[in-house]
Amino acid sequence: MDNEVTFIFGVPVPSDNKLFLAIIVIHIVLGLICIISGMVAMLSQKTTKIHATAGKTYYWGMTVLFITVVITSLMRWPFNTHLLIVGTVAYALTFVGQRVAKSHRPNWTRLHTVSMGLSFVLLLTGFYVDNGKNLPFWNQFPQLFFWLFPAAIGIPIIVYVFYRHPLNKRKI
Repeated sequence: MDNEVTFIFGVPVPSDNKLFLAIIVIHIVLGLICIISGMVAMLSQKTTKIHATAGKTYYWGMTVLFITVVITSLMRWPFNTHLLIVGTVAYALTFVGQRVAKSHRPNWTRLHTVSMGLSFVLLLTGFYVDNGKNLPFWNQFPQLFFWLFPAAIGIPIIVYVFYRHPLNKRKI
């Protein structure tokens, strides 16, 4: 592990390795793309081109984001194993959510809702666990808060959508 710290967008990164830093910049951009496309997919009318396009952007963004998580975790082994675990589970859920949406099996919308919703929760969890301590306002909270906060907000929303969204209510 490097002893140097580099600041990227005002956030300290514990490395001065140029390859690592280049991958981190790509990772940050992909993370922002995933957050934006995930929000658009969540808030858009389902069964529309907007939802489908945002969903595809989220899926492919998460795919490449996962690759960057694996690479950076291996480069800083064993210091980022927790982020590798969060990233792996988040990507597995994204993959399941995308595959089930293509399958149109009975009640596929429910599994899609849960999988994609939880992948988004874990996307935010990874971000806050790694960066929360360095962000204004958020830096006043203990580390455990960053592990629990995204789930505390996201899981009730997922449960609500699971039971209340018209696509999840219909019989298939």
